[in-house]
Parts: sequence; C-alpha cells; structure tokens
Amino acid sequence: MRMTTTPELNLLTEIDTSRHISNERIIIFIGNLHAELGEIKTGCKSLFVSNFEEAAHTMKQLMHSFRKQPSLIIYKADNNYEASLAAWQQYFKGHPISRVVPFFLYTDQISDSLKACIRKYSFVDEIITKDCFCNQLHQKISFVNKYKKLVALSPVLAVEKTPVDRKQQVNTILKRTFDIVVAGCLLVLISPFLLIIAAIVKLESKGAVFYAARRAGKNYQVFKFYKFRTMVANADKQLQQLTHLNQYDANGGAVFYKVSNDPRVTRFGSFLRNTSLDEIPQLFNVLIGDMSLVGNRPLPLYEATALTTDDWAQRFLAPAGITGLWQISKRGKKEMSAAERIELDINYSQKHTFSYDMWIMMNTPMALVQKDNV
Repeated sequence: MRMTTTPELNLLTEIDTSRHISNERIIIFIGNLHAELGEIKTGCKSLFVSNFEEAAHTMKQLMHSFRKQPSLIIYKADNNYEASLAAWQQYFKGHPISRVVPFFLYTDQISDSLKACIRKYSFVDEIITKDCFCNQLHQKISFVNKYKKLVALSPVLAVEKTPVDRKQQVNTILKRTFDIVVAGCLLVLISPFLLIIAAIVKLESKGAVFYAARRAGKNYQVFKFYKFRTMVANADKQLQQLTHLNQYDANGGAVFYKVSNDPRVTRFGSFLRNTSLDEIPQLFNVLIGDMSLVGNRPLPLYEATALTTDDWAQRFLAPAGITGLWQISKRGKKEMSAAERIELDINYSQKHTFSYDMWIMMNTPMALVQKDNV
C-alpha cells in the first residue's frame, strides 16, 4: 500500500485497516522507495512518505491515534542526506521515546563518504541495500530493536518516571555512603578468610578462583559481575544440556534459569552457595559502583534481553544489589515462578528508600542459609 502524507492528512481515514493497526508492525519508508521496494513482502504495514517532515507528521499521528511507534524507519539516501540526517538528530533529541525505533539508511551503493557521514549520527543503526532488505530484514529489525531498548529505553523511563527531587538525592547519597563504608570495612576484616576460600576453590578443581560474567544492572548497564567459582570449568558450555531441569516456568515469556542440584556445581561450591559465601566478591562491585548492597539482582544478558517490555523493564530502574526483596522473600523456594520474581523486583524499584534498604539488610541474615540446593 502506498501512502503520502500531507499536513492535513488524517491517518485514521487514510489507513483502511485502522481497526487492526494497533496490533500490526509498521515500516515507514522515506524517499522514492515505493518503485524499488513496494512489491517486496515484509510482513508489516508499509507507509511511504516523501521527506522528513511527512515522516515526522506520520509518527505523531501514529502515537496520537494508536499509541504506538513504527517498527522501523528506512530512509533512502539522496543528494540532501546530510541535512535530512541532521533534522532527524534534532527530532530524536526532542522525542527521546522514539530513539528505540530502528533507523536504517537505504542506498544503492555504500560509499566511503556515506560511511563517514553517518558516524556523526549515532541513531543510524545500519546502511542497507536491496539485497539485505530482501534476505535479512526481519533478523536485523529484531536484533536492533532489542539492542536499542536495552541501551536507550530504560534510561528514558528512569528520567521520565523517577524525577530527581531533594528527598531522592538524600537517599542516593546515604545509600552510596553506606555502601562504600560497609563494603570497604568488610573486605578489610574478612580478607584472611577470603584467602582461605580462594585456596580451597583452586585446590578442588581446575579453573579460575573467581567467576566473572557480564550482567545487566540499573538501566541495563552491563558490567563484570564477580563471584567465587562454584562450578566446574566450562560450565556455561553445558547450559543447553540442562534446560529441562530449569525450576522456572518459561512459558510466561520471561526466562530465568536455575537448577536444583545442578550437576556442574563442585562439592565446595555447593557449600559456598548454600551459605551465600560465593557472593562475597561482589563487595568489589559495590566499591566500584556497579552494584549496591541492596537492590535487584543483576541478570545475565540472555535473561535481561527477555525483559524489555515497559512493564518488565521497571525492575531495571532500581540499583543492582547483592541482597534484595527477592532474596528475603523467595530465595531457595522451588515453587517460585518467574512472574513472582519480576513482581518482587518491580515492587522494590517503585518504593526503594534508604530506610527500606535497612529493613531488607536486617532481614537478610535469615535468608543466607538456603532451604534448597539451587
């Protein structure tokens, strides 16, 4: 379907399938692309416009009438592409929620000058040609959309949903000061004990003493997360072979992974897990500032990628923590579902304060010894 917008256009009347559009994926094509790409089946509703002004007006109508963003913007590079890209850059500054929309630059031939130009415009996700459009479009849309939600959507939500006020600033200062003082003192006091644990881990099985993994914390910020190694070497490579033992129900969309009596766990590693001593190296993460003593658990990237909807993303508005509401409420219980865990995380993100953190800290000792070997 071809569509050309004008300032007077009413999107409701121009789109004859408006009764279904709220459930459809929409691609906005900018430039003379109908002749080249109009016959290619995309599985999405295609809206063809001539220039930046018409595209911006179309996006405004989509949001006003259907409360939705397009799934993709494809702009054909013309003789005036630098001015158009500059206009789009200003648009995204004024409409931060639209930054999550994948933006592809379409061209017949990729040139060095075009590559050099788009380096200035970080919102351009990729330069594509007709061959790429025909063969790889869906995969590219899916990947870019998830990636941009991870790095852009949550910071926007954090700014819009949790405006900084004086009370919040005080809580932030108290929380950070408490984290530094407590984590620093604990590391000094227990340093001999840490050396003993490290020696036993090293003697029991081959591999590094510490396990470092990339985790997503507040606002999806990715950092290296440290624990004492409790599994055999190359345990991550055995993950797919144990998915049938996952204690979480994966049918609800979001997937967490935890196995009762995981065969990859070493004997001493089991002791460290059951006593939560494997978590001690995260005090270094607290000192660095990647984590707090209290917060929502930072997630492996494959889990965080599944939690990018507006509802689930709320759990990433809170700091990443060593202990939290989930640990003192549900830790070690087999019957816990993924939905319950997300709900606890969201509950904490909505009302966390310094006094609430202190209440969680006081209740943490009772949760340190788990009821199940998970």
